[in-house]
Amino acid sequence: MEERFFRELGALGPVLLRSLEGLEWLQRRLHPPRLAELTAALRPSIPALEAARDSFGAVDPPSALADLQQELLAAVEPVLLSLRLFAADGNGSPGGAGIQRVLAAMRAACRAQEALFGLRLALPPVSRYFVEEPFRGDLAALDPDPPDGIAVGLLRGKARSDGRGGFSLFVPGSYDGSEAWPLVVALHGGSGHGGDFVWTWLREARGRRFLLLAPTSLGPTWSMTGPDVDAGALRAMVEAVGERYRVDPERVLLTGLSDGATYALLCGLQEQMPFTAFAPLSGVLHPMNYANGNLERARGRRIYLVHGALDWMFPVDLARVARDELEKAGAELVYRELDDLSHTYAREENDRILSWFDPSLALPSSPASPPRPSSQASPSSQR
Repeated sequence: MEERFFRELGALGPVLLRSLEGLEWLQRRLHPPRLAELTAALRPSIPALEAARDSFGAVDPPSALADLQQELLAAVEPVLLSLRLFAADGNGSPGGAGIQRVLAAMRAACRAQEALFGLRLALPPVSRYFVEEPFRGDLAALDPDPPDGIAVGLLRGKARSDGRGGFSLFVPGSYDGSEAWPLVVALHGGSGHGGDFVWTWLREARGRRFLLLAPTSLGPTWSMTGPDVDAGALRAMVEAVGERYRVDPERVLLTGLSDGATYALLCGLQEQMPFTAFAPLSGVLHPMNYANGNLERARGRRIYLVHGALDWMFPVDLARVARDELEKAGAELVYRELDDLSHTYAREENDRILSWFDPSLALPSSPASPPRPSSQASPSSQR
């Protein structure tokens, strides 16, 4: 019986992790006209994962592993839900029910990662999934016993009863308080949540050793019309992290996707904000930046701007306007325009952003050369 349990576990694990990797592959390439083609490539994963789940669930586990079996089976369900939602008919339009199913599919994939992350200490393949390749050879170094009084792992800040506000904070297991660490603050897109967006950066934080804060906006999106209710909350969150952990005040990066990218500059360039560099992805330069003095304050500030040539929500011409205005304002700008990127997250840019932000955060095996400011770069180096 025990032999069969481990045999079925060994069969389920690779199918489950390949399915998650497939979901990451799809989300990076997500573009409404291509959705049917992309989901067709993943559709065979559904029966394969269902069959592996059923075989594993049919085994009577050793008593000491019963909880592990149930937790792993629970992690399979949001993966299957995500695959089915992506594969549903009618998802090819950027509006209506299709886009709602796509957003629900992305949220389900985040729930799967949350369920699996808690199993990383028991299942080495899961631990390897949640860290970049150069760090997979010494998994024990990623999760040592923490010193007394130091909380590590994925921590949640208190949210309102409607789920808004609050934050997710990831403190890598290797943090021991002996030195000040960089802090990356990552802002979700419209209708998003910090509890989902934290997974966009957690793999990098775990190995490269930086603190990761993923706040949740107080409203359905960040304060870009009407009173700014999020700036004070965001500043207070950063201060709270700095009170509990040793944060290097010279290395505080504010990044974000879509509305989170737009708000990163609108909020982050305000006076008395703690951020030392900015990396907006797939956002726009909000018109209020012209009126509130942010463009004047952009002089000399380090900004890494990423946009997709296929972006259907914020056309790339808007990003080029932002590039030109920020350069004119005197920002120290890197502009990256990706020919194959639609309105989604380019996870591969995390490596380039971190290497640019702080060379000590480059991957140890193949440190990337930080991009030159776009005012000095050739057109080919900007794409």
